[in-house]
Amino acid sequence: MVRYALLGSLLLAAACQTTGAAAQKPGDSEAQALEILKRSVAFRTVDGAGQVPAYAAYIKSVLVEAGFAPGDIEIVPVAKTAYLTARFRGADAAKKPLVISGHMDVVEAKREDWERDPFTPVVENGFVFGRGSLDNKGDVSIVIATLAKLKREGWTPGRDVILALSGDEETQMESTRVLAARLKGAELVLNADAGGGALTDEGKALVYGVQTAEKTYADYTLTITDPGGHSSVPTTGNPIYRLSAALSRLSDYAFPVMRSELTDAFFRTTAPMTPGPVGDAMKRLVADPQDAGAIATLSADPRYSAQLRTTCVATMIDGGHAANALPQRAMATVNCRIFPGVPLEVTQMQMAKALNDPSIVVAYVDTGTVVSAASPLRADVLAAVTKAVHARHPDAVIIPNMSTGATDSMHFRAQGVPSYGVAAGFMNPKDEFAHGLNERFPLALIPVGLAHWESLLRDLAG
Repeated sequence: MVRYALLGSLLLAAACQTTGAAAQKPGDSEAQALEILKRSVAFRTVDGAGQVPAYAAYIKSVLVEAGFAPGDIEIVPVAKTAYLTARFRGADAAKKPLVISGHMDVVEAKREDWERDPFTPVVENGFVFGRGSLDNKGDVSIVIATLAKLKREGWTPGRDVILALSGDEETQMESTRVLAARLKGAELVLNADAGGGALTDEGKALVYGVQTAEKTYADYTLTITDPGGHSSVPTTGNPIYRLSAALSRLSDYAFPVMRSELTDAFFRTTAPMTPGPVGDAMKRLVADPQDAGAIATLSADPRYSAQLRTTCVATMIDGGHAANALPQRAMATVNCRIFPGVPLEVTQMQMAKALNDPSIVVAYVDTGTVVSAASPLRADVLAAVTKAVHARHPDAVIIPNMSTGATDSMHFRAQGVPSYGVAAGFMNPKDEFAHGLNERFPLALIPVGLAHWESLLRDLAG
């Protein structure tokens, strides 16, 4: 999950706006969502622990109790984990289904590092503390409670709604790959693990981001070898020096600026909220994508440069074999976040050109990533999101955005299924501890999350 980092950067420049949220009375669905979340945190669904199937079985029991037919819920083993699908049958089985995506696994957490046991849920100071409470069990719990409420009330969607929960989003995404292939005929995906809104320190909601694309994650190794020799007789072929020089050239290299429907919408929507030269540069870029001055201004800010192009950065380096010997080998790992839709091979060729040393062997490291293009900015999706968000934050600006990190949407988009990150939460980025110590989920997000998801489902699946 990479949800609030980019939206948080917008708050640094945005002017304060007054917003309001309608108060809601506690109800049975709120209590159920909280209970589901607490039970969910207690399942230690980290890689290798083997608890994802047990967690999936618990989710199935909740949905069956709400009225789902047991045969409409499947728990399917994949590699060391499993995925779950639950079908909410609609009035017209011929229509393509709507998929709600989320994940059941969490990143590891060590008891000795936390103030509390990370897998014992604690409700304190307006938060539920526990590993996975924010990423992604809080949103998943709200979605489950919403589906249970709608089923109990007898609502029938116009098309099938399929809850699709993967079991290894935080690692290899093997279950996601299988899920996406199985559901490639879906109309669209609503991802509960992406998107969301950002709050100022004063608690005002300025922006809500709809994730409609994500950069492709890719690792490459750069390797140089040499016969080496005794360190008392240095040679000109030292791999460490040669690799260092090449990495310096890569550091100075700017990948080509790219443009899409999404980047145009992002900069056009963000510009009015961004004062000074940066906001002006956004306006000029939208008007003229070749404006060199606007590109230079935005490229000077890492937050916005990453929205313009592919980025590659050296993250690890290794070389030599003895303190008194010339190195026979030097290797660096370069991590790239590739603009949506750009083939891995193109980035590799661009990087090799920037390195400008044919003796360097550039190799792609297969981490299971796939290339996916941006989802179209569908008017029906944006209208439904705007309605749901404005019901509680009428002044929030809806901004389509591109994540620089990966979610399960990557695999659905690669199968040609449009996917949209539409999580319900509004948070101050300073309060976001996903993947970190003392992860927590605000209790205040439960009632608004229930209303958010019900509104989306009624509008998009009705």
